Amino acid sequence: MAKKSKTTNNTAVSVGSKKLKTNLTMENFTILRGILKKNLQRDSKKKFIQPPGTIQIDDVQIDEGINRINNLTQELCDTIMHNGSAVLKIPSRSNKNIIYDQTLDLLLLGNKLTSKNLLSLTSVIDTTRLMRVLELVYELLSKDIHATKREIFYGDVNLFQDQKNSDASIEDVSTILKTTRNSTHIVASAKGTAIGRLRIKDKNDIIDLEGLGSGGWTISPMLDNIEILESDAEFILVLEKDAAMIRLSEARWWRKFPCIILTGKGAADMATRMFLKRINKVLNLPTFALMDSDPYGHYIYSVYLRGSKRLSYESPFLATPNMHLLGVLSKDLAEYNIPANCRIAMNKQDNKRLDEMLNEDFVKNNKKWSADLRLMKKLKVKAEIQALSAHGFEFLTESYLPNKIESGDWI
Repeated sequence: MAKKSKTTNNTAVSVGSKKLKTNLTMENFTILRGILKKNLQRDSKKKFIQPPGTIQIDDVQIDEGINRINNLTQELCDTIMHNGSAVLKIPSRSNKNIIYDQTLDLLLLGNKLTSKNLLSLTSVIDTTRLMRVLELVYELLSKDIHATKREIFYGDVNLFQDQKNSDASIEDVSTILKTTRNSTHIVASAKGTAIGRLRIKDKNDIIDLEGLGSGGWTISPMLDNIEILESDAEFILVLEKDAAMIRLSEARWWRKFPCIILTGKGAADMATRMFLKRINKVLNLPTFALMDSDPYGHYIYSVYLRGSKRLSYESPFLATPNMHLLGVLSKDLAEYNIPANCRIAMNKQDNKRLDEMLNEDFVKNNKKWSADLRLMKKLKVKAEIQALSAHGFEFLTESYLPNKIESGDWI
């Protein structure tokens, strides 16, 4: 593990009317961490209390997962023996049952239920698929192995017919068992990577994320096998694009500015979000996001921050509510003099997503975020992170990011 040093990066760059002054040292980062320390301590000590009207989901061990399956199937068998039929109560995952809890700052699943009769012709296909997934989960837990969603589909192709059907049953099984999908040992193919000042343990293997070359560590979907060992990082930086990761990786940016860097390579998969949540919680570090200056970049940030509606039942295990949006902000386009030929006119899909974001309660409650999105709507343009390279390939690493962090210019 790299030792902390007093590395200094002194630059003074003029961009339009904005003069960038960066004099970042380890002491600067310690001060920055102190600025956020109060909120971080509050968040780390805050005990999660399930809000009324929402479903409580647990991250359980193998024995408990098996026990929950046994109890569920025994209850269904007993009911069928006594009544000749049984009704399966499944938490509704519709948008109407998604609750934004302002206190926790999370999207959560409400407690409304849908009913499926196991012996009814109208629901026999859905319930048969669901019970097949339950059977496969039982096998995975009993053998302590993992399977991808694609493997679950191929576990009974004729029954599922399409992977979207097996995927829906997987999510239903998680909510019925009131546990995370990670606890069912069904994983999605992970695409995220991480690099920087962190050592982890994957079963018996010790992995130093500083010593894996330019590619970094491919985040494992089997996070129940991962243990956080140590880190001397001062903050976490999450990147939307792999292109930005390549730029920071080539510059070995975490050596000058002690951090852990992650990217979900676009919309983040569950493993990337869960890994971020874990290191944020375990290491208690300030966490920042660098996204494209467009409605989808802001949406991806919101999913890291609040959770997604589709997986709202897992938000406590996937969302990182104390994460800050460092850039690229709409106001940065003028402040950093991004050329007109690097800005792109927004299309109908962009405007639709932008209006949806502006209508979200968690955006309305954040004045700086709402103001930046309204500015985007007024300007009618968007820009990618790579637009910063109009001022040189090293502008992102040597000027933009240091200046944004030192000045505290984030949402």
